[in-house]
Amino acid sequence: MNASERVEFAELVSSVMAYYKQETSPFVVDIWWQACQHYEFEQVRKALTKHATDPERGQFAPKVADIVRQLSGTPTDKAQQAWAKAYAAIGRAGPWQDVVFDDPVIHSVIDTMGGWVKFANVSMDELSYTQHRFMESYRVFFKNPREEYPKVLRGARSPDDEYDRKGLALPAPIVIGSPEVAALVMAGKQISYRDRALIENTA
Repeated sequence: MNASERVEFAELVSSVMAYYKQETSPFVVDIWWQACQHYEFEQVRKALTKHATDPERGQFAPKVADIVRQLSGTPTDKAQQAWAKAYAAIGRAGPWQDVVFDDPVIHSVIDTMGGWVKFANVSMDELSYTQHRFMESYRVFFKNPREEYPKVLRGARSPDDEYDRKGLALPAPIVIGSPEVAALVMAGKQISYRDRALIENTA
């Protein structure tokens, strides 16, 4: 959302709270705005409607965390999506090429699992265990991101000095996901999922 939508957003929040017979102060609206401004207005509206019509949660007024959870997903949701992305990348890049994901948490997870080459060489016999380990690690790092992570996951290509001796440029890594977000990962940035939403909505 942009600043011009704040009035409409405030009216939406006030209407929802009125439905639950609760008053809304400017302070409360400001908290909602800070948490939701990186999402599209229609996304927020749908999330609030979904909450209100939920047979269990809908009995109670929504908290900011309830709606953010719907908009960004739970750690388990994110772990499942990350696994699907990482596993698909094996087929696209293979173990020989460098890769950069648009999610620094994936970099942290694969690094702790032995690196990209080992991960990309997973056998079918090990696939189930690897998926379980990946998702468990992802949930941990999702909640507690590492301050530093590998900016690029190195493949089993020739060493950098061989390219230098031959006067060749290093091969560009394969980008998995949003190029804009992957560029920030390569710069070693910490990226929240709200930041990611903002980048992708304005790209």
